[in-house]
Amino acid sequence: MTIKKHNIEKDIAAIVVPEPDAEGLTTLLEGVDATGAPAVLPVVTERPLTIYLNRQEIVTTMTVGDQPQEMAVGFLFNQNMLLSADDISAIDYDDELGVVVVRTAHETDFEDKLQKKIRTSGCAQGTLYGDIMTRFDAVKLPAEGRISTRQIIQLSKTVNMMPSLYLKAGAIHACVLCSGAEPLIYCEDIGRHNAADKVAGYMLLSEISGHDKVFYTTGRLTSEMVIKTVLMDIPILISRSGFTEAGVRLARQAGLTLIGRARGSRFIALAGAERIEFDAPEPDMLDDEEQMSAQRKLYGAKR
Repeated sequence: MTIKKHNIEKDIAAIVVPEPDAEGLTTLLEGVDATGAPAVLPVVTERPLTIYLNRQEIVTTMTVGDQPQEMAVGFLFNQNMLLSADDISAIDYDDELGVVVVRTAHETDFEDKLQKKIRTSGCAQGTLYGDIMTRFDAVKLPAEGRISTRQIIQLSKTVNMMPSLYLKAGAIHACVLCSGAEPLIYCEDIGRHNAADKVAGYMLLSEISGHDKVFYTTGRLTSEMVIKTVLMDIPILISRSGFTEAGVRLARQAGLTLIGRARGSRFIALAGAERIEFDAPEPDMLDDEEQMSAQRKLYGAKR
């Protein structure tokens, strides 16, 4: 299959949402529960995906298997192999072979960059290249981006209540491009960096600017996630999980608003608090329990 740049469109009229019941994403497996009784559980699948840039094989990574074209483009963009100005002429995907070939108008040799590859702390496979930090340092995030505490609380609830592969089977991460409290592009995968790459791919192929957007992730706020958010030109990053020191240090260096532990009506901002409008009432501990109860009901209804 071959695709070219597609139209989620610049007005963001369409929304990309999870399709937890799509064929091939889960497998029903039999086992026993804590009482010894038979149990059947949907389990997330893992498939290898090999990414090529023109004739150069770049990487093979394990993925849940959906949105391979967007993931390949986003991976190459976040690894500094593609720039927003590059002309993508076609994207070829072979489902049987698990191969994506991203074709550009002008071929580039990346052998030197492959030799400088370093491992990072992402679950599954994650890679960064030595020259990414040069591009990171050059990004100037917009100072005018804003988000209110009410929007943070509403966004967290909205994302966690949407039907998803996580609610169906667990063992999954999500990344969501948002406008305020409204999810626009919601991608899932077994690794948070894969989900982030899918969002980046959608943004690049659809020519969506990140300067007025919010990025939400279920994963840890590590250096890798901060770097990817900054490279996507998104000024605000939110997670229901916690921070690493390197992630906070890089967020402060880049002027990124970094908000973690966003659960119920509570959160902590360790960088860029000047973009937050504090307009919500005092945190209510009951919000967490109410949200968890609603999630359980939704998950139970799906099974």
